[in-house]
Amino acid sequence: MFRLTRPLFQAALRSSTGLTGLAVHPDPLPALSQTYQNTLTTLAQIPSTSVYRQATEALIQKKLDIVKAANADIAAAEKGLDEGVIEESLLIAIDELKLASQMIEWKAWEPLADRPAPGQWEY
Repeated sequence: MFRLTRPLFQAALRSSTGLTGLAVHPDPLPALSQTYQNTLTTLAQIPSTSVYRQATEALIQKKLDIVKAANADIAAAEKGLDEGVIEESLLIAIDELKLASQMIEWKAWEPLADRPAPGQWEY
C-alpha cells in the first residue's frame, strides 16, 4: 500500500488554490513557521521602544502560535489565521519580512530630520 505524509496527502487533495497565479505549496506550514521566525529575528534588530516592532512582534508571535497549534493541519491553520488559503498567509508573511528589513534600512524609529510645520499633525 502507498503511504503519504499528511502534507503530501493534503497537497494531493488540493490541486489548485483557486487563485490565479498562486500555486499550491507542497509543505506550507514549515515554510510559514520559518518565515515567521525569520521576521522575529529581523525585528530584534529594531529598538524595543519602536511601536512598529512592538505591534509587529505581537502579531507575528500570535500567528506563529496558531501555526504551531495546528499540528500540521492546514485547514486548522487557515481557520485560525483567517487570511484565506495558507499560500496567501505565506505571501503575507514574506511581505512582512521584507517590510521589516526595509524598516531597518529606513530607521523609521529615529526622529524626523526636518521639523514638521506647525499644525501639520493636528486634526
